[in-house]
Amino acid sequence: MKIYEKLQNMAQERAGYFCLLDPDNFNGTQANELAALCEENGADGILVGGSMMFHDRFEENLRKIKESVKAIPVLIFPGLFNFVSPYADALLLISMISSRNAQMLIGEQVRATPLIRKYGLEAIGTGYILIDGGKPTSVQYMSHSMPIPHDKDDIAAVHALTAEYLGHRLVYMDSGSGAADSISESMIRCVKREITIPLVVGGGIRNPETARAKAIAGADFIVTGNVLEKDTVSTLIREFAEAVHSVTRK
Repeated sequence: MKIYEKLQNMAQERAGYFCLLDPDNFNGTQANELAALCEENGADGILVGGSMMFHDRFEENLRKIKESVKAIPVLIFPGLFNFVSPYADALLLISMISSRNAQMLIGEQVRATPLIRKYGLEAIGTGYILIDGGKPTSVQYMSHSMPIPHDKDDIAAVHALTAEYLGHRLVYMDSGSGAADSISESMIRCVKREITIPLVVGGGIRNPETARAKAIAGADFIVTGNVLEKDTVSTLIREFAEAVHSVTRK
């Protein structure tokens, strides 16, 4: 079964939990250990990527992550599309539909597709929507994109609907790494009412209670990243997973 089909099936049963690992922030051993902790403590998948690469660790750390997990998918979450590698189960083929920067809408994707085909990666078309998280973030700066204002639920919803009509199979709403504020439950509810494809929400989610609230509002998958880099104890990962998994759809 394709990774996307598995995600679809999961979203029909309950909310899912992804751990986002930035390979620039770990050495190979650390990446291996953290990925194993994520799997052992209930994560439904691991996203690997970041807005930039200062250190040349992407390929090495992705391989280590893939080697350390057995039962959950490893998905590339590319900031720029030179982050393509065979050491993953799938890649989120992101079009930053909240941007008006052509490089983020289509340019990077054109560069990536020959490698995606070469490596036989499953490409999951994803409409990415950047939401203002209360302070400038790396993704905003690197993409030269203006985020959708935090309180403009209708603007976010119409972008999400456009993503679905364009044929994307996921909508990913993100307030960015290190955001001061997470995306509001009001915006999540508004977006979810307008689309039929799975909704992924990340950025600024620092505790399990907040994660659960986003899932109740309609997020099919919750993503945490920075909080795990600061505190990698297994109990925190498990608390996030249990909080998200408690939100069922039937």
